[in-house]
Amino acid sequence: MIRPLLLTLAITTLGGCAGLGTLKQASKPNDLYLLTPKSTFSQSLPRVQKQIVIQEPTATAAVNTDQIAVQPTPLQVQYLPRARWVDRAPLIVQALMVESFENSGRVAAVGRSTVGLRADYVIVPDLREFQGIVVGETENSKTVKIEVRMNIKIIDEFEDKIIASSSFQEAVVSTSDETPDLVAAFDTALGKTMRDAVEWSVRKIHSHAANNPRPSLN
Repeated sequence: MIRPLLLTLAITTLGGCAGLGTLKQASKPNDLYLLTPKSTFSQSLPRVQKQIVIQEPTATAAVNTDQIAVQPTPLQVQYLPRARWVDRAPLIVQALMVESFENSGRVAAVGRSTVGLRADYVIVPDLREFQGIVVGETENSKTVKIEVRMNIKIIDEFEDKIIASSSFQEAVVSTSDETPDLVAAFDTALGKTMRDAVEWSVRKIHSHAANNPRPSLN
């Protein structure tokens, strides 16, 4: 089964790819899982001739890890056995946000804060939910809903102030409690959340830039 947070800190993730129902624990290599960027956006998005930097999202310790979190109860966090993300969840989300902005084709340039890009605007994400929640259980399986929730703040670097803030969230029920299906539900929920966040950000930056003309940094 997925193991409690405190045990996970002391024990290497064990078990099989079968998902939440796996009881047997044996020392095996971890399976690594990727998530994908969003590539389809509204055709009505305006073009923004500004440079944008995406900061690494802040997150709680339960989410700021390469382990895949599931809550069997509202007050308990456990992790999938023998399964990990390819990197810490906030770094994955940061990289996918950058690629999603690029895929929109509506911004002049976008990058992570670590690359030293001089920004016109900075996107500051807060990854508030990024886990599965057990919402039902039978003798042989569990029903798991994947929840992703981000708050996005946009900072005008010229004026050094927040110009907009909003939250975006999606919930997707996994087709089973098997690890590959849980990961697929994570991918769907994150993709929808990023699409909404990117489109909102582009429109807010476009509107603010139009009302506050100044030389671009690019």
